[in-house]
Amino acid sequence: MDTVGFVDEKSESRLYIGNLDLRINEAALIKMFSPYGKIKSEDFLWHTRGPKKGEPRGYAFIHYSSKEEAELAKEKMHGRLACGRPLVVRLASEKLLEDSSHDHSKRSLPEVNRTRFVTGSSSGQMSRNEKVAAIKNKLKALEDDEKRDPKKQKR
Repeated sequence: MDTVGFVDEKSESRLYIGNLDLRINEAALIKMFSPYGKIKSEDFLWHTRGPKKGEPRGYAFIHYSSKEEAELAKEKMHGRLACGRPLVVRLASEKLLEDSSHDHSKRSLPEVNRTRFVTGSSSGQMSRNEKVAAIKNKLKALEDDEKRDPKKQKR
């Protein structure tokens, strides 16, 4: 199957943003990504049913006015920590190509997320390495907060 047929100009200027902390809302997401270009639209995904109804799903899509703006945002934001979690930013067209291909490119994902992607686990459970990385990121974020505001130190 020719995967190039699935990619159009719109998907080349549309970004997938994953691994979002639940504290990040639509306004914060737009504020983080607006310095890199004109945002035409954003799709912030929410759970629509079940016990998590109304809660963020942890990923979103941002559509820029040009492919170059999307590429710049991807370059600057991929792997950047937001609320102690590294963002996964890639072109939406890359996701389409990965889903329709058997040769999954591991280079576009941070080290932390590779195990779940390669094994195809959809259970949402984290591997031991992912848990360790998440804890390290959280500790670093707490240390950074403590440096900025010494009043937050433990008593």
